This record gives sequence, C-alpha cells and structure tokens, in this order.
Amino acid sequence: MLPDSLASTILTMRPFLPAKDFAVSLGFYEALGFEATPLGEKMAHMQLGRFAFLLQEFYVKEFAENLMMHVLVEDLDAWWRHIEALSLAERFDVGPPRPPKLESWGLRVSYVFDPAGVLWHFAEEPKA
Repeated sequence: MLPDSLASTILTMRPFLPAKDFAVSLGFYEALGFEATPLGEKMAHMQLGRFAFLLQEFYVKEFAENLMMHVLVEDLDAWWRHIEALSLAERFDVGPPRPPKLESWGLRVSYVFDPAGVLWHFAEEPKA
C-alpha cells in the first residue's frame, strides 16, 4: 500500500490522448474550450478549468477508438447547447455529437467524438 505521505505529493495526473492529425485535433479541442499550451511541435497541454490532458501526435486506430473520457458536469443542458452550437461534425469531420439521454447506469450523458475517434462522455447526475 502506498503511504499517505507519497500520495499527498502527487501534483497532477493527466492522460495522453492520441491525435491522428495533430492540427485538426488541436483545433477541435480549442473549439470545445480547452486552452492549449504547446509542448514542442507535436504535443500540447490541454487545459479546461482545473482539468487537463496531454494531446500528442500518436495514432493507433484500435486504441483511439476504444478510448473514452468522462467529464461530470453540473449542467449538462448548458454544455449540450455549447457543443451543439460548435457544429463539430461539419467543422472537423467527426461523428455528430449525441444529445443528452438518461443511461441505464444512472447518469444523463451526451456523447462527443474527437477527430481521432476518442469518445467523450459529458455527463451529469440526474436531478431529483
């Protein structure tokens, strides 16, 4: 078991997400609202509020299309209005985002596909 003293020294934990075409993925995430900080020519730190991931030019179809990111939000309807207004499918040649629906596992979820095939779940707990 990891001692608490070591766990408390972790500053952040970020996944690496693939990009088939780095420039297209970068534009996609900036359109969603992420702030990009370049880390060389083919990598960027992508920040949204206090959360982040590392976007890299690396692509393996089977990996990318089986990768999912989960974002739990307070107001999914507001996020959906934002996502829908971006015309992501037309601008970035991605699958059309799916509107919020209540899933059998208890959360309302809207699905967004990135240009590499990564599936994002924007979700909220149902209101009582």
